[in-house]
Amino acid sequence: MTTLARKLRVVDYFALGWGSMVGVGWLVVMDDWLLRGGTLGAILGFAIGGALLLPIGFVYGRLVAAIPDASAEVAYTAKVFPQPVSFATGWMMVLAYFIVCPWEAVAIGRIAGYIFPALDSMEVYRIAGRPVYLPHLIIGLGLTAFLTVLNYRGIRLSATFQNWTVFGTLALFLVFVGCGVSKGSPRNFPPLFTHGGFVSVLLVMQIVPYFMTGFESVVKGAEEARPEFRSRQFFTAIWMAIVVGVLFYTVIIAAVGYVAPWHELTGEKFMTAVAFEHAIGSRWIVSLILAAALLSLLKVFNGNLVAASRVLFAMGRRRLVDPQVGEVHSRNQTPAVAVLCIGIATAVCMFAGDAILVPITEVGSVASALGWLGTCAAYYWMRPAPLERVMAMTGVLVSLLMILMKVVPAVPGLLMILMKVVPAVPGHFSGYEWLALGVWSLVGVTLTWRARNSNGGRT
Repeated sequence: MTTLARKLRVVDYFALGWGSMVGVGWLVVMDDWLLRGGTLGAILGFAIGGALLLPIGFVYGRLVAAIPDASAEVAYTAKVFPQPVSFATGWMMVLAYFIVCPWEAVAIGRIAGYIFPALDSMEVYRIAGRPVYLPHLIIGLGLTAFLTVLNYRGIRLSATFQNWTVFGTLALFLVFVGCGVSKGSPRNFPPLFTHGGFVSVLLVMQIVPYFMTGFESVVKGAEEARPEFRSRQFFTAIWMAIVVGVLFYTVIIAAVGYVAPWHELTGEKFMTAVAFEHAIGSRWIVSLILAAALLSLLKVFNGNLVAASRVLFAMGRRRLVDPQVGEVHSRNQTPAVAVLCIGIATAVCMFAGDAILVPITEVGSVASALGWLGTCAAYYWMRPAPLERVMAMTGVLVSLLMILMKVVPAVPGLLMILMKVVPAVPGHFSGYEWLALGVWSLVGVTLTWRARNSNGGRT
């Protein structure tokens, strides 16, 4: 039986984890972050929210060292829970990674249109009142095809591409932040909080899971580590991805709040770029920021394609979905069928445009939290050492709280009432999010039912 190629090093795993996590939210929705919490509220929200993910990263690091399986959450939960639980956990993680891919394919058209306004033309149709432009579709489909072929051909090609885009993003980030802060002033920071201290931090923490999802993608490549790779290096890569992710987000928020009076720029498109242009007084800094954003977009797309295809492949190998999805290419040693499935599905979803994808991406944060919840609960029931059980239980509680804050509108409100504050709380699930989650669940039930029947009821 052909196995996956074993060519990944610790730096590749860091690039996969951090690269899958940090996208272009720091450019596209910075105004939302600051309006939720203010400068200090947003910084504390990401710092605390990111720190709460460290116990979850600890659990993943322990489990991948003991069970180096590409199915990750499926394999972990299968050790202690019934098969429907392990299938549901894995299927939610496929959604968490997959849904990022069409969003990035759509986002590249939006950023390209900002750089070259002529691309915002040749409207093909509208969905929910939002136009879909032909040049945007062509660019997104071209990128999807490129990354699909890249991952079809080999993991080493994909990892090299990931490394260049990750470290290129970090290098450009250091340059434009360094240049920008030299022109800023602490007078630009206020208001430090927008809704009172506790509420401001809470509103930002509510969105942290979506923007920090991806560190656990490291474990999806567990079967592709080089022969000399040491299992404890998985733990290193995961924690480095989380820590560097928290530092990246907190530094960029602080930098935007420092370089310009941010509260006067919240209505601007791509507020981060506008703030730095305001400080420098030149357009070149905008070009540098957009170049960093494009590199960041490419790495997120590629990293999530890798992670989604590995989980789908491993579920096929376990006959939880069509077994053909679990085939390995004889020459390239890649999960070729799974890669093609994710690539084709991404291309199809692209045609929905950003109007439909926005509510679906909200589901991604809950899907990730469900995967984290299943993994931490499984590790707890495996009865590790007392300290490790504490870490696992902490991961369970953090994951559960993140899920409740999204799907139960009253949870954030009740917490605020306890603090004698009663504002309106954005971010809970609407009908569109529930519909998206329901459709995805129905697709998963259908696929596993067909897989069971094709195998005579055996799995």
